[in-house]
Amino acid sequence: MKPAPVPDVPLAGRYGRFGGRYVPEILIGALHALERALDEHLHTSAFQAELEAERKSWVGRPTPLTRAARLGERYGCELWLKREDLAHTGAHKINNALGQALLAKRMGKRRVIAETGAGQHGVATAAACARLGLACRVYMGAVDVERQALNVQRMQLFGAEVVPVHALDATLRAAIDEALRDWSGDPEGTYYLLGSVVGPHPYPALVRELQAVIGREARAQMLEAAGALPDAALACVGGGSNAIGLFAGFRDDAAVELLGVEAGGRGTEAGAHGATLSFGRPGVLHGAYSYLLQDERGQVHETHSISAGLDYPGVGPEHAYLKESGRARYIAASDDEALAALRECCALEGILPALESAHALAGARRHAAEHPGARVLVCCSGRGDKDLGILAAAGGAR
Repeated sequence: MKPAPVPDVPLAGRYGRFGGRYVPEILIGALHALERALDEHLHTSAFQAELEAERKSWVGRPTPLTRAARLGERYGCELWLKREDLAHTGAHKINNALGQALLAKRMGKRRVIAETGAGQHGVATAAACARLGLACRVYMGAVDVERQALNVQRMQLFGAEVVPVHALDATLRAAIDEALRDWSGDPEGTYYLLGSVVGPHPYPALVRELQAVIGREARAQMLEAAGALPDAALACVGGGSNAIGLFAGFRDDAAVELLGVEAGGRGTEAGAHGATLSFGRPGVLHGAYSYLLQDERGQVHETHSISAGLDYPGVGPEHAYLKESGRARYIAASDDEALAALRECCALEGILPALESAHALAGARRHAAEHPGARVLVCCSGRGDKDLGILAAAGGAR
């Protein structure tokens, strides 16, 4: 059965039965104001010209497409990497942070808040706010503050206030909760720069719009460099913004398989992984109806991943739709598989991917075993400098 198309502008923020807006009444006005700002600014020639100029001169777009020949030979496929790790600040997160910061400035906001897990969205937001003269506060789970200390220092150098959050599991879920509380206290004066395709409408659509540059570039680059589209396009999925960005370029190409790779962690039991689409079920989290990891009473499970950016019990509603419609498939890669993929990429290609991106590489290896000789495109969503402490604790380069 051919999957239903994903609308470019989802009706009332819905992707099939997923999405929507489930927030306290105090935030409804702020979300309506954001919708109006999108209508007034996002697609104007002036906004797009400024965004494109900043992407080119400050972010460093377009990011390259790299043929990973030696790693592909190891996997048994023709392997290509879309190099978001080479964007300014080291990950795809800058695409979204820059666009939303420009929007916040046009809305007359002077204060921006954000949440972060692995720290890359926090770094990108802090950098964009520094670029545009906006005050910035970043909420980060205390566990992530410790394991991503390098990114905390980078945020502070860019002038951001970093607030550790000790509640709940002290990771990304807790950081989002705290950011939403802050926003509820000052919805008129504060802009919440949400970092993924999660949350209440219109955030999933807005973030997808800003990250779709990944897929547009990758599609054109594949046709130029390889002379054909990939057989499969893979990306890691936590909240899911780099994957949605990549998938956007190939959504209408039925011959291109879309494959998201979640955090398989240490096992399949509750609390040992962050594989929401693999093991979760629908419910409401952080303002949207999507898949989440929850028990039979609706209590959200704690999660685990060696990668801070995938350590989240929910996922963007468009991913939930893509799963149920059959347009995309989702699998889970374990901590050990991701570590092995990272080390192989370093040794064979001279590229240090983020642990998040290493999950996508692990998925590519598995896909190649099932489809020998396939042409495979992987989004290298970020670079792994931030993970050196984790890698050292996990045994370094063995």
